[in-house]
Amino acid sequence: MTSLRIAIAGASGRMGRMLIEASLQDEGVTLAAAFDRPGTPFIGRDAGELIGVPCGVAITDDPRAAIAAADCVIDFTRPEGTLVHLDIARELGKSMVIGTTGFTAGEKEAIFTAARTIPVVFAPNMAVGVNAVFKLLEMAARILNEGYDVEVIEAHHRFKVDAPSGTALRMGEVVARELGRNLETCAIYGREGVTGERNAETIGFSTIRGGDVVGDHTVLFAGIGERIEITHKSGSRMPYALGAVRAGRFLAGHANGLFDMQDVLGLR
Repeated sequence: MTSLRIAIAGASGRMGRMLIEASLQDEGVTLAAAFDRPGTPFIGRDAGELIGVPCGVAITDDPRAAIAAADCVIDFTRPEGTLVHLDIARELGKSMVIGTTGFTAGEKEAIFTAARTIPVVFAPNMAVGVNAVFKLLEMAARILNEGYDVEVIEAHHRFKVDAPSGTALRMGEVVARELGRNLETCAIYGREGVTGERNAETIGFSTIRGGDVVGDHTVLFAGIGERIEITHKSGSRMPYALGAVRAGRFLAGHANGLFDMQDVLGLR
């Protein structure tokens, strides 16, 4: 079987390094290219050196050349960079796995448009365990559909720039959909002062930022006399990287289309 050639965006970042390691460990893929922003001190260095395993692939600051050398590009960078890479991937006919979060509605529309031409996996969280939680939340929301208040609590490291996290928002979307609500109108993102009694139709979000927390997410269903909590805690970024590489392999069988990890894992 032909090995899938992968290009990794943001190679020297925290997720980039995890993706390099996951790619080098997966026998079904080949690390074909790694790239980063111009001026990054690791440009020209062997990508594998970032994880202590030289691999002969130099980090470049030329995204077009890097994407051209691969079958699939994996991107966990920032929205503005991801959209540039998406345009290149579409022009060159390459598949793309997008783990970047913080997109506006208009930017998401650009991703949806690109997926008409190339295959794209776009998901707020690539970890297999988190996607299992999404399915558990569907079941919980169907059962706990009366008399339970829903709150989403998430914690991340001090360097995360968007809030709530994409994963927390997806959890809220999953629950809202099962409850027949629109998250855009029922979400509460902060409480302060005299707020009055809680509206039973709302879904609350609480955000914690500090230290080196990789990512903790809890959905609380609070009823009278009992609480049900569904929690996922990440001890490292490796589950995200492993899921992303798995998503890349999934796309090898598609000419175009927009997918998420539920599709990759066969959970639809």
